[in-house]
Amino acid sequence: MKELRGTGVALVTPFHKDLSVDFDGLTRLIEHCIAGGINYLVALGTTAETATLTIKEKQQIVAHIIKVTNKRLPIVLGVGGNNTAAIVEELTTGNFDGITAILSVSPAYNKPTQEGIYQHFAAISAASPLPIILYNVPGRTSSNMLPVTSARLAGDFENIVAIKEAVNDMAQVLHLIHKVPEDFVVLSGDDALALPLVSAGGSGVISVIGQGLPSYFSQIMNDGLNNAFAKAYQKHLPLLSMIDLIFEEGNPAGIKSLLSHQGICEPYVRLPLMAASDVLHEKIGNALSVIQKS
Repeated sequence: MKELRGTGVALVTPFHKDLSVDFDGLTRLIEHCIAGGINYLVALGTTAETATLTIKEKQQIVAHIIKVTNKRLPIVLGVGGNNTAAIVEELTTGNFDGITAILSVSPAYNKPTQEGIYQHFAAISAASPLPIILYNVPGRTSSNMLPVTSARLAGDFENIVAIKEAVNDMAQVLHLIHKVPEDFVVLSGDDALALPLVSAGGSGVISVIGQGLPSYFSQIMNDGLNNAFAKAYQKHLPLLSMIDLIFEEGNPAGIKSLLSHQGICEPYVRLPLMAASDVLHEKIGNALSVIQKS
C-alpha cells in the first residue's frame, strides 16, 4: 500500500457557531492539505469528532470530501467501534466508492483480551471490501493491542495491510516494527514520535498537526523517509512545542484553534468537548508566528 506512505492527516470536522457542519470550511481545509503536499486524507477519525456526528452528517461529510478531493489524493475512512457485529454490518452494506482503505480502531471500553482483539479484527477482515489499517490508541481505548497481536493479524490476513500505532512507548513501536512482515505499513499515530518511528523503519504518520502545517510537516516526513534525518530533525524539534500546545486541552480543540488562526475554519467543537481557552488560543497564535518566521 504505497498510497499510505508519508503523511496522512486525520481531518477535523469544521463547525459554524451554531455547531452545524461548515462544509465551506471543510473545502478550505482539504485544499490547504492538498496544496501543502499531504499524501492522503483520513475521514471520520477521532479528530473529526465522529462520536458526535449523526449518521446523515457522516454521509454528507464523506461525500463532500470525496467530491472536493476529486481523486487528487487517496481517502481513508474511519470505520470502527466496540460492537463487532455492527461494524461487520456496516462493511457489508455500506458504499465505499472513492475510498482507498478503512481505518479501524481497537475496541474501546469493553477492554477485550488480546484474543478478543484478534477475533474482532478477524471478523472485520472477512467482511471488509477494502484494505484495513489497524489503529492502536490505548489512551482512548483503555486496552493495548500488543505487537504480537498486531503481527499475528498482519501475517494471517492479506487485507490487513497497515497499523496506526499511537502507543506512547517507543520500545513497543520497535518491537512492532521488528515483528510485522517486511511489507506491512507501520504508521505513527503520535505527531511527536512520527520522525523517530520513521527512523526505526516505519512508513509515515496519520497526523493531526499535519493539517495545520501541511507543507512544514510533510517536508519533515519526506526528509525522514529519504534518510535525510539531520535535516528533518532541524525542523521537527522546534515543532514539538506546537505539538504539545495543540493537545494541551484535548483534540481537536487545539488543532481547530491553529486552523482558525489561519482563517481555514472556526474553533468550535461539540460537547462534551470544549473549544481552546483564550490563553491557549493566544499561545498557539504566538507559536504559529514563530514557525512562520523560521
